[in-house]
Amino acid sequence: MVRTEAVDVLVVGAGPVGLSAAAELRRRSVGCRLVDRLPARLPYAKAVGVQPRTLEIWDRMGLVRAALDAAVPMRGQLVYVDGVERARIELALPPEVPYGFAALPQYETERVLEEYLGRFGTRIERGTELVSFAQDADGVTSRLITASGARREIRSRFLVGCDGAHSVVRKTLGISFEGGAFPEEYMLADVEVDWDLPYGYGVRATHLGPDGAVDDLLVCVPLPGSGRYRMSMLVPPELSAARAAEDARGSGEGSVSESADGVAHGPGGGRAPVLADVQAVLDRLSPRPTTASALRWSSVFRISHRLVDRYSDGRVLIAGDAAHIHPPTGAQGMNTGVQDACNLAWKLALAVEGDAAPGLLASYDAERRPIGEEVVGRTVRHAVEGIDHDPGDAAVLMLREAQLLLGYRDSPLVGPPDPAGGDGPRPGDRAPDCAGLTREIAAHPLRLHEVLRGRDHVLLLYGNGNGNGYGYADGPGSGIGIGHGDPAGGAPDASGAASAAGTELAALARELSLGRMETLLVLTRDAPDGRGSPLPVYRDSRGDFARRYAAREPTAFVVRPDGYLGARISPPSREGLAAALARVFRVRAG
Repeated sequence: MVRTEAVDVLVVGAGPVGLSAAAELRRRSVGCRLVDRLPARLPYAKAVGVQPRTLEIWDRMGLVRAALDAAVPMRGQLVYVDGVERARIELALPPEVPYGFAALPQYETERVLEEYLGRFGTRIERGTELVSFAQDADGVTSRLITASGARREIRSRFLVGCDGAHSVVRKTLGISFEGGAFPEEYMLADVEVDWDLPYGYGVRATHLGPDGAVDDLLVCVPLPGSGRYRMSMLVPPELSAARAAEDARGSGEGSVSESADGVAHGPGGGRAPVLADVQAVLDRLSPRPTTASALRWSSVFRISHRLVDRYSDGRVLIAGDAAHIHPPTGAQGMNTGVQDACNLAWKLALAVEGDAAPGLLASYDAERRPIGEEVVGRTVRHAVEGIDHDPGDAAVLMLREAQLLLGYRDSPLVGPPDPAGGDGPRPGDRAPDCAGLTREIAAHPLRLHEVLRGRDHVLLLYGNGNGNGYGYADGPGSGIGIGHGDPAGGAPDASGAASAAGTELAALARELSLGRMETLLVLTRDAPDGRGSPLPVYRDSRGDFARRYAAREPTAFVVRPDGYLGARISPPSREGLAAALARVFRVRAG
């Protein structure tokens, strides 16, 4: 008889997405188990690019330092056509964006996340494969087999499938995975070269055939290590998995290039490239004479583009490659999956505790599937036409590639636009970073994202305490104001009124969030000090917060755990705050 074990959430798949989901759940003290069918972490530099938005998420979690220590900068790309340099693309972002682009091999990303997860006493249960599962109204029963052949049964409140393009979870649910495959095959290689090209720059070198079309290709992404790159190249006929599959079908041996589910994506069968295969491409296309050495890993792979029709079914949810696959153009895939996990985990944490508003979990699909659709469409377009054919402003394009413009303005969780917001961030947008926040005792100014680090649900109250009539109020006579005097009607005391207003809204926020929301005061640079306030007080000493958030009067900003604005309320009011939090938290009876 198989003994049934119990846990709040079972996560299947310990790649970057599954590790992120488990880490975010454990950070919130949710009981979680993470299983993976592989016996060990694979030493492959598959997903390499890390976007600035992902680094912001890791900053919020408290693990960005370890990632930065292991990564190398991605400063740009050198573009060569027929041996001639045609472009030098600089990956430049506005100065208010706290992080640039980075290159980090997937095995290092997984190591950093696994070590972070270990802080919470959770380890990957390796060599453990999900065989089947069944769900009912109260939970999910999963059947697994360990490396030793032992059978296990786990009963969980929720099941999260982060098990890749050939996801058992997705297939068991019967979720459609529509799309197609590119006919081209590529070979990947992790090697060292001895050229003298600029540090931190990728290389894209192509050869044009008589018809002007690309008939040979080399793409190199820098990796940690002296002269080390992950290289992508077209596959020569003798290494073609598709050709091998055709030969196998002709001989009745079956396909070696596709999984049984027909999804041709990722490393395939056949002979792996050797150094001589890589060197042959470098001899044809390298912008400098160079010699490849120290081959760490190589593979032949194919690319598909597919998207599910839904991200969840009852108590079972999917994320990452289980939900969307697409070309590696712009390094969007892993980053999109990590953000799937981040979006899902804080909602699952509330659902596990029974504190989620109706519809909160359904918002995972409502928010993330449009993002998946946009990313799949954009990367396919860039793979076919080239990123330089994308219309629009180059700076906007760069922000989009950095995943800083992705948001949830149409989400059922976010509030309506604030008429006073002007050109500032709207509900559903990423909460921008800003500099110059000062506080007593701290010797140096802080960034807003530093202030938010390690926090979950946050209410930012921005205001001025100089008696100019700005207020936090539900309407005339509410008695909650900044600069309106003592709530009891005594003599005006700007800092005291600010404290009273903030304290009252903070108490309401804490009550309606079931004890989860922290409140921070952000005072204008010319406001009286917040001395005596029971709330943490920061001063917008440079006016950067006011500029980035287009805050011209007292405003309340609800910042979600994933770093997006849930609401912008100006002037701050009990009614506006209650409406915003009711979309997220269960309304307590009575």
